[in-house]
Amino acid sequence: MTNTFTIENGWLSAARRVPSPNFNQRPVGTDIRLLVIHNISLPPEQFENGYIEQFFTNQLDASEHPYFATIADIQVSSHLLITRSGEVVQFVSFDQRAWHAGQSSYQGTADCNDFSIGIELEGTDTLPYTDKQYLALAETTKALLIHYPTIGNHITGHSDIAPGRKTDPGPAFDWPRYLSDINAP
Repeated sequence: MTNTFTIENGWLSAARRVPSPNFNQRPVGTDIRLLVIHNISLPPEQFENGYIEQFFTNQLDASEHPYFATIADIQVSSHLLITRSGEVVQFVSFDQRAWHAGQSSYQGTADCNDFSIGIELEGTDTLPYTDKQYLALAETTKALLIHYPTIGNHITGHSDIAPGRKTDPGPAFDWPRYLSDINAP
């Protein structure tokens, strides 16, 4: 696997850092063994406006949009966001526990935040993701698989670890394309 992205001290070389206060320590002795793909848009179905960064850093102004009043007090984060233009933004070190999965379970183990890395794609369940997002996601995933080999084939959607509660990355996400991209040289 050849890759130009690298990870050092839990941070992706290709990512712009925007530290979030919404994280904590992983339980002692916990291996990172799961990658979770999400989507987010703020307001829903609107893109490239900076609101996701504000949300993950507790800076979202509830008065700027009616939807924001429903989420402004929620403290969440993801390790990474990949914007529609393919920019990668990192909020939390991979070695820390980001607050992305919520109530969740994978293969019988609850609290996926403890042992997973979360990547948000700027998008919605029903609108196609961009080629630049797929490229950035594949390169990021390759770097993660090299640095955290315990992830292996344990890559899933938010909908799979929180069924009935979450639907992302949704039917618009092209799983065969993504899996092919990460296995390409």
